[in-house]
Amino acid sequence: MNRTITSSDGDELGPSGQIILVTGGAGFVGSHLVNALTKTNEVRVLDDFSSGSRGNLPDGVAIFDGDVRDPKTVREAMDGVDTVFHEAAMVSVEQSVEHPLRSHAVTCDGTLVVLDRARREDARVVLASSAAVYGHPESVPISESARKRPTSPYGIDKLTADQYARRFCDLYGVETVTLRYFNVYGSRQNPEYSGVVKAFMEQARRNEDITVEGDGVQTRDFVHVSDVVQANLRAGTTDRTGEAFNVGTGESVTIRELAETVRNVTGSDSDIVHTDPRVGDIDHSRADVTRAQEALGYEPTVSLSSGLGSLIDELTA
Repeated sequence: MNRTITSSDGDELGPSGQIILVTGGAGFVGSHLVNALTKTNEVRVLDDFSSGSRGNLPDGVAIFDGDVRDPKTVREAMDGVDTVFHEAAMVSVEQSVEHPLRSHAVTCDGTLVVLDRARREDARVVLASSAAVYGHPESVPISESARKRPTSPYGIDKLTADQYARRFCDLYGVETVTLRYFNVYGSRQNPEYSGVVKAFMEQARRNEDITVEGDGVQTRDFVHVSDVVQANLRAGTTDRTGEAFNVGTGESVTIRELAETVRNVTGSDSDIVHTDPRVGDIDHSRADVTRAQEALGYEPTVSLSSGLGSLIDELTA
């Protein structure tokens, strides 16, 4: 789904006429963000291509092939930039459990290198955080002030990066905006870390059993990548810096309902089967997006059925 992100009055959102760096810009969310930003800005991408693809990037983007943990590489990529959209991180909860040291290094150390350079360049940083910072919520919907009890190295690292961003705003005057993504789905997700939507879609397309872990009554807030891009663009120009905002839809669906919807939109004959529950799986998750709506003007625009329909169209094209 390629969308021109516009406001309600038809104007294109986000920064304009800037030099912009997107770390992790060849990845899932990053590449969609790059596409939206290149219309009106000079865009650079810093990526080590461990999970992203050069094929996701449009022509005319300056590519810095390197590690976000390397101060020299980051200094070169950020020279003269106005805004950094920091998407680079370890993208898998499971990988963070297997490799906690690497998860910390990539997500925490990489964020600290970017923030430290941003204060020298006087650049804004829009940071990709995650609903994983909340862990098992006491209630839903989850507001930004909810208790933070991450259950994985991934969640701990995202919370650490989240805190660093806001402290750099307080201590050094760096304009930072933190966005806590809920369950993002859409085209270009890396198959290795694709999440439940892409997994169900692939199983359904092959008429294989759609495998639901546990009883399927656990709920998630699935937000389309184009709405995540919208939130980023708004964060790139907001006056509300030094804050964190949830990015979701404010609605939730059970995993069983998701499996049934995927089966319907694909016209699949797959059976839905249940396997053992995943250890440590969160029972319920739904974003309270009130703060993002009021402060950023963010409004989710893509329903789950519409988003799934566009995704299957792309997969079968």
